[in-house]
Amino acid sequence: QVQLVESGGGLVQPGGSLRLSCTASGIFFRINTMGWHRQAPGKQRELVATITRNAYTNYADSVKGRFIISRDNAKDTVWLQMNSLKPEDTADYYCNGEIWEDVSRRGEYWGQGTQVTVAS
Repeated sequence: QVQLVESGGGLVQPGGSLRLSCTASGIFFRINTMGWHRQAPGKQRELVATITRNAYTNYADSVKGRFIISRDNAKDTVWLQMNSLKPEDTADYYCNGEIWEDVSRRGEYWGQGTQVTVAS
């Protein structure tokens, strides 16, 4: 069974940094695009950043210049480096990935989420 497991969330002061990581486990063929989304209390889940297998990246306007997404295909891991954090970045952060279980089956998988709180 394919799983995505996030880590790295926590409490940080405004202006601080956090690094989230997400690793895929289980039996699968390959992982295509991976990404991070977030959901603040009372709000809809929103895209934060995505990265293709060839490392092309895309960011939400609200995080451009502050967040950096990266991945290591050999480790089946994606990271989100979050700098200059603001209170409005407070949310549950979820990673997701388009994963081919074998050459004919693929699906979108989500992690369980990790909480990020930005407060003084």
